[in-house]
Amino acid sequence: MNTLIISIFIIGYIVIAFEHPFKINKSATALLTGVLCWTVYILMGNDSHIINEQLTEHIGELSGILFFLMGAMTVVELIDSHDGFDVITSRIKTTDKKKLLWTICIISFFLSAILDNLTTAIVMVSLLRKLIDNKEDRLLFIGMVVIAANAGGAWSPIGDVTTTMLWIGGQITPPNIILKLFIPSVICLIVPLIILSFKLKGNVSRPEIKENQSSNPTTSFERNVVFFLGIGALVFVPVFKTITHLPPFMGVLFGLGILWIVTEIIHSAKDDEEKDSLSVLHALQKIDMPSILFFLGILIAIASLQSTGVLSSLATSMHDSIENLNIIVPLIGLLSAIVDNVPLVAASMGMYDLATYPTDSYIWEFLAYCAGTGGSILIIGSAAGVAAMGMEKIDFIWYLKKIAWLALIGYFAGAFAYMGIEHFFHH
Repeated sequence: MNTLIISIFIIGYIVIAFEHPFKINKSATALLTGVLCWTVYILMGNDSHIINEQLTEHIGELSGILFFLMGAMTVVELIDSHDGFDVITSRIKTTDKKKLLWTICIISFFLSAILDNLTTAIVMVSLLRKLIDNKEDRLLFIGMVVIAANAGGAWSPIGDVTTTMLWIGGQITPPNIILKLFIPSVICLIVPLIILSFKLKGNVSRPEIKENQSSNPTTSFERNVVFFLGIGALVFVPVFKTITHLPPFMGVLFGLGILWIVTEIIHSAKDDEEKDSLSVLHALQKIDMPSILFFLGILIAIASLQSTGVLSSLATSMHDSIENLNIIVPLIGLLSAIVDNVPLVAASMGMYDLATYPTDSYIWEFLAYCAGTGGSILIIGSAAGVAAMGMEKIDFIWYLKKIAWLALIGYFAGAFAYMGIEHFFHH
């Protein structure tokens, strides 16, 4: 049974990777892969009742991610429809490729630590659409945003789902994770940035402002209100989570609800036609549903590998055959580029107990770094990558050729930096 499920997963993965040659939308493949994996599991498994319960439990967790994604995308679309990003783009004057790349990546790095890598990717892709007209240039910048967002998320307890899991589980503490992982995370971003800086030349071309955009239906006040309230709603998510202990998607929905009411009030005097393009209803129609369904398909397929015990047995066999944490943890990071980092970290948390490896042990911080940044190596290895892939229709193979090697060099540079710092300063 496990062999069949793994085979379905691998075939699905290959079809997703070669989406363009096969001419089959990746969302369709992901959904089919996910459903087939569970179908095989329930037909060949022993107890259909338990398997159904496992699926229900996974869907509970996954729906939180999907609702978060939908909420964040709607907030970003709403800011965009009000031209709220002009607040930032009007301040970024440079068109020099090198300067712009460094500016965008540094913003992404720190924004990711405050918001999280997924939300940051959605915000920055929308921002880059306003700054870069040429598709090839824009995709290169977005590829670097994925690396920057994942690196920025790794050193913050709220920047990545896995670091949040380790924080909630008691494996790490916020001051320690910031202190120990900040430098490796910076190196993980700076190394690919320096390499790419040597290759980039010239200036980017800004998109032309269309005539109808110059007569903007929103006032400066409305633009600023929606921008600051929208970004404020996203920044408030971790605060809401800390205060209420409710999952992040509840915070996003709370922010979206407030933004919805505020936009209804500030546009109440306008006629229906004018109001329509500025409404939350319009933003909801514009969000990228195929990439949300792609997420669902990939995650339920991975959930089947988790439920059948494939992932935990893989983690156990790695531990038994290798035993060296300096090899095992980076391998888990590399594996998280192929399979989602959440179940991998969950399996590791179950395998290495807190009695043997107490809070803030070497393994937990290293795991947070590797699982957080390893996903950048493939476009579908992280939430930030999947969101960017859906929004900009990035090809898996294009990312593999242009960005993967940069992410890989950055990943190992940061990993060696972490091991070196620990060896010389904390032993």
